[in-house]
This record gives sequence, structure tokens and C-alpha cells, in this order.
Amino acid sequence: MKRLPVLVLLASVVLLCSSAPALEEVTCREEDSAAATRLAVHHINEQHHHGYKFRLNVVQGNKVEKRGGECDIELQLDLLETVCHIVNPKHFEDCELRSTTDREVMANCTVTMTVTADGAKVTKYECVTRQVKTNQEMGMICPDCPVLIPLNSPEGLNAVHQAVKKFNQNTTNQHYYVLQEVGRIINGYSGMAGMSYYPYFVLVETDCPMGSRILPEACTPLCPDRAHHAYCHTSFSNAFGLGSVVCEFYPPVNTTALGPGEREPICRPSHPGNHHRPPFHPVGHVPPPHAGSGGPPPHAHGHGPPPHAGSGGPPPHAHGHRPPAFAGPAVQERHSPRPPFHSCHGFMNNIDPALHPICPWPHPEPRPQPEPRQP
Repeated sequence: MKRLPVLVLLASVVLLCSSAPALEEVTCREEDSAAATRLAVHHINEQHHHGYKFRLNVVQGNKVEKRGGECDIELQLDLLETVCHIVNPKHFEDCELRSTTDREVMANCTVTMTVTADGAKVTKYECVTRQVKTNQEMGMICPDCPVLIPLNSPEGLNAVHQAVKKFNQNTTNQHYYVLQEVGRIINGYSGMAGMSYYPYFVLVETDCPMGSRILPEACTPLCPDRAHHAYCHTSFSNAFGLGSVVCEFYPPVNTTALGPGEREPICRPSHPGNHHRPPFHPVGHVPPPHAGSGGPPPHAHGHGPPPHAGSGGPPPHAHGHRPPAFAGPAVQERHSPRPPFHSCHGFMNNIDPALHPICPWPHPEPRPQPEPRQP
């Protein structure tokens, strides 16, 4: 039977986002730990530049060391990953948590802060980010549930590249879009389609008008606060090819019109400590896998049947979720907005290659690579 052309579904989303609630005053009283906890989780989400937002799960510990009217606070927090990508303007406390079958991700964080007469300030945090249950544990509970695979899976990235190309063929867009980030990739198996891949990824609007005689990959992303963002998911299998590309759009925060003859600003490259403008990176450039990371092996497969062929929907038990736009002033400087990928893969070991971990803050210097042994 002749297959219909792949349909690209574009959903224009208007969010009535609640403004971030005001943070309560942090004191040195141990019984007032809720305010310190909210400040800590807020700070972590502000500094988290890749992947998904996190919400508090439980406070495991709260230690206060007083010094006169001041104090140092150390919190032990368990956080859970939400379905809101960091580009999603929704406040993290309003974001839905993942279900067990959607492969929950947690972070165990140690946060320190100082409380003085001038207020409270987070001084440091370190987190260990991991899947709540391993593939082996999930296989015992739910053999048909999807499996998270590395973000640089060749099969997953092949689906992403095809999806971006199909996305840019849609003539209702005013500009071309380029890949900003792969959020997660899951896979599953069925006798009909074989192995299927289901990537979730973020696209960012560029300065190239639709129909330009230029490869979209060569276009420059607009400043994050002036760009539309799209959070998309699709499916791919060798049997059925690319499924529908389903996206949600988020409008720019800065809608100020340019003056006569004024050109779009070009943003200064971001660095790991700049929470206003998450770094851009080349299409398909994602963190490399790490030996001993605890992630799924290269040939680990899920066992659930995929959704209806060509639907582009999430696999069984998985849920398609949404993403956001960035606030941050445009910088009137001519710098490349697409520096190399910045994450904590330069100064953390044993990272699950299927996840975007919470990086330590302040960001330490990257650990030097060992010199290769001479033969």
C-alpha cells in the first residue's frame, strides 16, 4: 500500500505562564528550612543550561551552623526531573513530573548557602544525576517500557537530522530553524517495525528567512530572548522511515520591533556560568558517552511495540512533553553565537550519556586529560 507523505504537525502555543512566585526570606532557624530549600531549587534551575527543569522531591538533610546573627546552611536535596525543557517558560514548580514508565530521572544535591544581614546566597552545590531505575530494574517491572539511550546515538541523531530537514520544508515558518539541543532519545522494539527511535529535541529560530538560498545549518540563531523556540518529537524505524514531526512553539520574550535600518543583534557567546543565554552548539553536537557511566549499553533495546507507523508519537507508556523561551537581554556585539557545546562533561566523571546532568556550581575548571602513554 502506498504510504502518505510524512506530515509535519506544527502547534502554535500561547502560554499563560504564571510569574515566578516571590521567594520567602531565608533565616537561620532550622524550622524555616522550606525557604532555604525553595531558594536552592530556584538557583539550581537558574544555572541549569541544558535538558529539563527539576522540582523538589524530598529534603534529606538540613544543617545550620550559626555565627552570631549569621549562619551557613547545608541542604541535602532529592530532586526529580520534570517534563519541561529549560526553554519552556513555565515555572519549574508548575511543571509535571515524569512517571515511572517515562523513565524518571533524579538528582541528589548538596547545597550550601550563607545567610547574612544582606540576605541569603547560594555559594555552592553539587549533584549526582541518574535514572531512578536502571534498565534491568525497569525490565523486571515493565518489560514493554521504553529505554533511554545515549544522546549521541547515531540512529537517534539520524532521526533528528531528518526531522529538522522536514521541519524547515514547512512554508508557514518565517525563518529557518536549527537544532539547539537533543533532550532525550528513547527506543522500543516491535515485530512489525523492528527497532524504533523516538527523539525529543529543541529547535531555535535563525536569521535566515524561509526560502533563502542557504543551507539552514549555516544560519545564525537569533538571540535567545528574540527567537521562537520549538520543542519537537518524532519517530523513526527502518521499516517505516520518519514519522510525523510534532512540535510546540514558544514565542520570544523580547518582541520589541527593530527600528528603521536596525539589524538583529548578535549575542555574545554564552559560558557555563551565564544563566541568561544558554549556549548554542553545532547541529548534532551532543555530549560524548563516558565509559562506566552506568547508561544503557550500545545495543540495549526496549521491548514495547512502537506507536502507529508514521505517527511520530511517543512509544508505549511514554509521554510527549513541552519546552520554552529564554529571558535575557540582547547583546549588541558581533560575536559568534554558536560556540562549542558547554556542559559539565569536561569536569565530571561517570555521567550517564542518556541524560543532561545538573552541573556543579560554581563551575570548576575542566579536569586535564591524562597524557597518552608512549609506546
